[in-house]
Amino acid sequence: MEHRCAVISDIHANLAAFQAVLADIEKIGVREIWCLGDIVGYGPQPVECWQLAKQHCSIIIKGNHENALKPGGGERFNPRARRAIEWTRGAIAAAPGGSEMLAEIAELPASFQRQGMLFVHGSPREPTEEYLMPGDPVRNPGKLEAQYPHFTYYAFVGHTHFPGVFEQGETRFCPPSEMLMDNIYMLDGEVPAIINVGSVGQPRDHNPDSCYVTFDGDSVVYRRVKYDANDTRKRIYTIPDLDDFLGDRLVEGR
Repeated sequence: MEHRCAVISDIHANLAAFQAVLADIEKIGVREIWCLGDIVGYGPQPVECWQLAKQHCSIIIKGNHENALKPGGGERFNPRARRAIEWTRGAIAAAPGGSEMLAEIAELPASFQRQGMLFVHGSPREPTEEYLMPGDPVRNPGKLEAQYPHFTYYAFVGHTHFPGVFEQGETRFCPPSEMLMDNIYMLDGEVPAIINVGSVGQPRDHNPDSCYVTFDGDSVVYRRVKYDANDTRKRIYTIPDLDDFLGDRLVEGR
């Protein structure tokens, strides 16, 4: 790559978190943002987050929550997530230009590629829905090995909200804090790897700060950004179709 960009994922309608991350990206002088999906779902401000993503992201791919906005799309979700996505669909539809927003979201691509690198929401094998969990190298190594034929050098993913890296042949998931250089993963082009960029709007690694990465072709740098999670939690509390748990988890990063 000739320049540095930011790769973000899993905003989940958390406007306060998204605004904090955008401010951090601007502060460090990164001009291009790629989004790996799940802009909507779970959170209280899907319209505002979609509009910000359209304004600031040069590439947006479809996450499973965007996919679930189609009629009946949330049937595979648990009841809490299903109620949230049904409310989200209604909130977008009721907004000015809502029909156009839903049509734009439905047309999002499932993946994109650059210079031997693949960018998806879920997994290289199943770009939108499949989860690659931190425990998979031990519990399900075959699932991980099945991913590598689908890309050449590196695959960037989101979906699980757990930041870190799977390297081909390794038997563990490496979170940013355990990398040789804390929060920096070097790209040597020799070992194929799957890089989870973490979550902007709903971190689940017991760190409530938003997570995203910058990427310049030589390294991936994980960045954590503080934001007012209580603001988003209070907004969730005011919406009956959004379970209070969806707000409570934000302040604990779970």
